Amino acid sequence: MNLGMHELSYMAQGHWHGFTDRIGEMTGLDRQRRVVHLAPHVDEFGEVVTPLREIGYDTLVLAVGSQTNDFGTPGVRAHAIALETPADAEQFHRRLVNACIRAHVQTEALRPNQLQVAIIGAGATGVELAAELKHTTRELLSYGLDRLDPTRLGIHLIEAGPRVLPALPQRLSDSAMRQLKALNVTVHTDARVSEVRPDGVHLADGRCIPAELVVWAAGVKAPEFLCGLDSLEVNRINQLRVRPTLQTTLDDHVFALGDCAASPWLGREGKLCVPPRAGRTPASLALGRRDCPAHGRPASQGVAIPRFRFSRFARRAQHGGQPHGRAGRTQPVAGGLLCLAHVRVPLPDAPAGPAWLAQGGARHGSAFLSRGTRPRVKLH
Repeated sequence: MNLGMHELSYMAQGHWHGFTDRIGEMTGLDRQRRVVHLAPHVDEFGEVVTPLREIGYDTLVLAVGSQTNDFGTPGVRAHAIALETPADAEQFHRRLVNACIRAHVQTEALRPNQLQVAIIGAGATGVELAAELKHTTRELLSYGLDRLDPTRLGIHLIEAGPRVLPALPQRLSDSAMRQLKALNVTVHTDARVSEVRPDGVHLADGRCIPAELVVWAAGVKAPEFLCGLDSLEVNRINQLRVRPTLQTTLDDHVFALGDCAASPWLGREGKLCVPPRAGRTPASLALGRRDCPAHGRPASQGVAIPRFRFSRFARRAQHGGQPHGRAGRTQPVAGGLLCLAHVRVPLPDAPAGPAWLAQGGARHGSAFLSRGTRPRVKLH
């Protein structure tokens, strides 16, 4: 991905789609006055761009996402990459490419941890990353790195629980496991990480998994500032507790969605919540319904969620069960059509239109025309 080509400009998006973009970090909330507190925004030169201010609201939607939760594991911050930001992704990419080039030119034998990638956490993020890395590294070696044996590139997926995709149904976990084995990804289950070191990952049972690159994908938590938002109820990982309508439990005018929300999983026993990073964003479609409280009408108790699949790995295994509790069928789907479909997020009551097809067609048409001048993977 080229960030300069694919990144979104919120100012431009607002101009095109009828919303206003305002820069500033949210630092507080006054629910009685219905205002959001924003901190001053300071640029890289130390100049104040926007001052301390307040913005009023009638309906507030919080969609601030999540961040890595390392559970206090020693060595994670120093020796693992979290892939939270574009900068993290760029760093991982450069280190992966440099590791391949280094191994290609060296004359001595490879060290045990060379060309080994350890991914800690076999949830949705870890499983998809492992599958993608296998495809990416094979492509990378085809660009002149002919001295490297592709079989020496090892991907290790490490999970503390007994199976991959632990938050999803067993049959989906089994399907994902079969596909990972077909890709020669080494899966370590019941493997709790005790420490991450420069030479690899050390497990609680004394084993060591040599690795040159370590990615931490073992857990997430919502940002800390949500704990102090005018007494809104949060859970142990800082997520705002919400009802099936995505309204926070203590305020009908404040909604939360995505990874920052502890959303009940409808149709499941007990107090189970939809797992973070599990295709849950479409639940926000409740806000677009004509019976949404934001429009002055009673809220429905659920939203039909479209099926969601990984862009590549889901050619064989579906991402997972949907928040309304119905798991989808495993179904091979062409990757190009999937990417095209991801452009459009259908509203339950909105008529279908051709805009999504035009946007997706333009993107894929551009990729087709430029495939002779650009490598399939970024090489720098």
